[in-house]
Order: sequence, then structure tokens, then C-alpha cells
Amino acid sequence: MVMKRSLAVFPSLRGQRVFVTGGATAVGAAIVSAFAAQGAQVAFVDVADEDSQQLVADIQAQGFGTVWWRHCDVCDVAALQAAMADARQELGDFSILVNNVASDDRHTLESVTPDYWDERMAVNQRPAFFAIQAVVPGMRRLGGGAIINLGSTGWQQKSGGYPCYAVAKSSMNGLTRGLAETLGADRIRINTVSPGWVMTPRQLSKWLDDATLGQIRHNQCLPDMIQASDVARMVLFLASDDAAMCTAQEFKVDAGWN
Repeated sequence: MVMKRSLAVFPSLRGQRVFVTGGATAVGAAIVSAFAAQGAQVAFVDVADEDSQQLVADIQAQGFGTVWWRHCDVCDVAALQAAMADARQELGDFSILVNNVASDDRHTLESVTPDYWDERMAVNQRPAFFAIQAVVPGMRRLGGGAIINLGSTGWQQKSGGYPCYAVAKSSMNGLTRGLAETLGADRIRINTVSPGWVMTPRQLSKWLDDATLGQIRHNQCLPDMIQASDVARMVLFLASDDAAMCTAQEFKVDAGWN
């Protein structure tokens, strides 16, 4: 039996301007939707045009207002920063940044070429740094802000099958801790949220089978499957004033696996 949840409303998020990378599907879409439901002004970028348009329409149909979005390949740093500048021009400075975009494509040690390595880092590592670089001046003008980097517990479980992804995601903790003191002087908080195995459509269609399902049940302390909305709720908390003294930390949403 699954308990009925009564979820929090964070008054401090109402009216805040939020930028999310990779916001069209899965965890990203849950994050965009959750902020919109809190009354925040949300902007996001993604390469999935149809999914982006549908998400924006769904949020508007629920009465949560208009969400700004733009097609953008985050591998192109100049395009990412230009999109963020356009969003700021239309909406104003952002007080919240969620670095969500990622791709956990499987690969072997032997198959990785220098070009493939660079491409994996361009998706999974580099956008976070340059999105922070773009948003921090506005946060300083506002007198503070919150940055949430999406990490992963996969590398902490020593999972195989994606060494480049493991390197990139492990670096999110280093990025968070490496910037915390510098940003903290301007009251900008920065934290990492590391999900466990989230039951997104991609995971369900590509990698979930009886063996992996058994692995999840064996390793999680909680019996329920992790949903994208569970990750989004942690992101909401860290972005809110309720987490005013939380920075330089990693927060896991993994049902107790690690």
C-alpha cells in the first residue's frame, strides 16, 4: 500500500525566476512543472521540440501560467548562454538555476574515442559550469540565489556501462564544493541533488528488466520506485528559503540505496 502524500507549498518560490537546462522530459519536466505549480516564473531549454511544446501547453492548461522555452543544444556553450541572456531579457534576472541536462548513454571503456569523450563531457559536464557563469551576475544583482546541480548515485554504486557519464556526474560534487565559498560571499547557495534509479520512460524502456528490478528491490531501503517528482521535490526545497543555510552539500534521493 502506498501512502497518500501531502506535499509542501513554498511561499518563497512564488514569483521567483527559475532557469532549468534539459527541461522537456523526465526529471527535467518534473522540475519545470513543480516550480510552475509553486507560482514561479520558469524558463528552460531543450532539444526535444514536441515534448517542450507539450509540456508548456500542459502547464498552461493547469492554470500555472506561461513557461518560457527555447530549442537549444547545450553542447554549444555560446548558444546556451545566448538563450539564457534572451530569457533574462524577457523575464528578468534569475534567482534559481537548475543544472539538470544529462544523457546516460551506455558505452564501454574500449569504445571511447577522444571525440566521444568530448561529446559526453559537452552534454553531461560542461553546460553546468557555463550556465552558472551566465546566471551568477544576475543573482549578485538580486542579492543572492540558489543553484542546484543534478548529480547521480550511479557512480557511487560503482555501476558499470557508462564510465564517461560516471566521470561527468561525479564532477558535479566537485563543481558544487569548488564554487560554494566564492558564491557564498554573495549569498548564492549551491548544492547537488543526486537521484537514485528514477523510473523515467527512458529507464523503463531501455534498462529495466527482471534482473535490474530485483537489484532495486534488494538495495533500496524503501519499497517504492523513485519517481521524477520525488527528485523535483528535493530541488524545490533547496531552491526555497527553507534551505537558507544549506550550501556545498549533496542531497540524495535514492530510497536509501547508498
